[in-house]
Formats: sequence, C-alpha cells, structure tokens
Amino acid sequence: MSSQLRPAIDEDADGIIALIARCYADYPPNVLDVDGEEPELRTPASSFDWFWVLEVNDEILGSIAAANYGDAIEMKKYYIHPKLRGTGQGRKLHEAFLDYVRQQGVHKIVLWTDTRFDLAHKVYTHMGYRPTGQSRELHDISETTEFHFEMTLA
Repeated sequence: MSSQLRPAIDEDADGIIALIARCYADYPPNVLDVDGEEPELRTPASSFDWFWVLEVNDEILGSIAAANYGDAIEMKKYYIHPKLRGTGQGRKLHEAFLDYVRQQGVHKIVLWTDTRFDLAHKVYTHMGYRPTGQSRELHDISETTEFHFEMTLA
C-alpha cells in the first residue's frame, strides 16, 4: 500500500466528497448535501485555514482540516475510510494536524461531532479530547445533533 500525507488542493474536492459520503453511509440517515449544506467542500484548500489529505494508491482515504478562532483551533472534516480504520493511518493524519496547531501557538482544540458517530467519540476520547457536555442541532437534511469536544495541549 502506497500512502501519501499531503496538503489538499482544490482539485481534491471530488475525492474528499466521495470519502465523506462513504463515511456518512455508515450512519443512516446521514446524507452529504454538498451544494445545499457544505459547499466549502468544492474548494477545500481555499475554504479552510489548513486542510490535509491521506492518499492511498491515488485515492483519498483520509482528510482533516482546521479553522482558526483566535485562542482555539477547530478540527474539521476528520474522516478515515472504513478500510483504513485501525491501521494507524488516522493517527498520522491527526499528528499532522497537531503539528499545525502547535505551529500556530494555540493550546486549545475544539471539535463538533455527530451524536451518531459512536466510534469517533471513542477515538477522540482515546486521543485526549474530552466532551464538554454541550450539544447543538444543525437543522440540516440529516437532522444532525452534534456533541462538543475539546482538548488543551501542554
């Protein structure tokens, strides 16, 4: 397996969209509505402060992005294709994200995750993120409710 971790470019949009749609498929009734709800996925590199992908054999099988908010950075679009889960590839992607956060001199990371993504919640907790007890409803096509997590870096 030939894998490459690299900064995303806007031309990666189709691969990133396919990855996220595949991940959503594991959690019905989630549906990825790019044009109606997530048009920034059409221009990933231009729409986020930082965006990286994991490419395996010329297919995007992992993604992670960041949005800077002064004293915190929000982790966004962290997806790993099911066939790579448990292989350590997601950890590599997350380490690249942590390197970015440290370079920004920020010590607080926040994220929002769909309440249905049970496996993700376990992974986040294992990586050191803690649920804050906050939740929000997105009023989207999938009727998503999200949990809030955060982590403070030393």
